[in-house]
Amino acid sequence: MPRIKAGDKMPDIAFKTAYRDGLSVNKVLKGKTIFWVLRYIGCTSCNFDVCLIAEDYERFIEKNAQVFVVMQSDRAHLQADLEKRPVPFEIISDEDFEFYNTLEIRPAKDKDELGGTPEERARFATKRAAIAERGLTHGDYEGDELQLPAFFIVEEDGTVSYAHYATSIADMPTVEEALALLDK
Repeated sequence: MPRIKAGDKMPDIAFKTAYRDGLSVNKVLKGKTIFWVLRYIGCTSCNFDVCLIAEDYERFIEKNAQVFVVMQSDRAHLQADLEKRPVPFEIISDEDFEFYNTLEIRPAKDKDELGGTPEERARFATKRAAIAERGLTHGDYEGDELQLPAFFIVEEDGTVSYAHYATSIADMPTVEEALALLDK
């Protein structure tokens, strides 16, 4: 299957979250649905992103949107993290790589590609400083360490209105950018 682009229908991928089974893309679509595809919960960058989404989640609700974060993490890792710091959205446990494979979200070829351009590396250095300020530390490694992220906005009828495949770990919309994309 080719990569998804705006105007395509989102495949009806079956999934489970940290606490629920038997879900699928078509079953959860309501308003605008964001599938924020990251790496794994132990990744400090991904964990930081989860914190930022949670802090501004009410703003997503105000825009008639919901967020599902997709991670390679198994349920045990997700549940352990969520016990310490609950979030107001669900995290999909995609340890079998259904989202990643179906949507053609590929890992980087190597650490250089994962790091990105000099500008992306500089942006990521700023993010690392913010992560350190929060005292976030790396947890267990899961899945493919070179996995690249992606970001999709899906309308209630299943039509993808925005699709972004990251070319590096830093090549993702910020929360502010994601909120602005909901207005388009």
